[in-house]
Amino acid sequence: MQKDYIKLEGLDIYKMSVELGRKAWKIYEKMNWQEKKIMGDQFIRAVDSVGANIAEGYGRFHYLDRIKFYYNARGSLFEAKYWLLLLEDRKKIKKETYQNFLKDLEELHKQLNVFIKSCRPKQ
Repeated sequence: MQKDYIKLEGLDIYKMSVELGRKAWKIYEKMNWQEKKIMGDQFIRAVDSVGANIAEGYGRFHYLDRIKFYYNARGSLFEAKYWLLLLEDRKKIKKETYQNFLKDLEELHKQLNVFIKSCRPKQ
């Protein structure tokens, strides 16, 4: 039986990471130069790294190599949570923006964990 091939763009975790990148960019664009330099660059880099690592892992052949990149994506997701917290704590984003973005990050975290587990060979 042949498995259906799912393109990268069809993966829910990839689509979620792209959407988070768009939302992060909207936050970043509202920052002044100093805010971008101190926190914004780190925040946008961490968020964009989630999707970039998912994409790179998807392109790898061996499952262990793929999973390594998915773990990197998860690490970047945690870094993004940290920068998001600082942005809210320092009153650079509204509480509502923080809560909505955090909710999206947490949902992606859950889905990424499920996806990583599904990449392992069945025992």
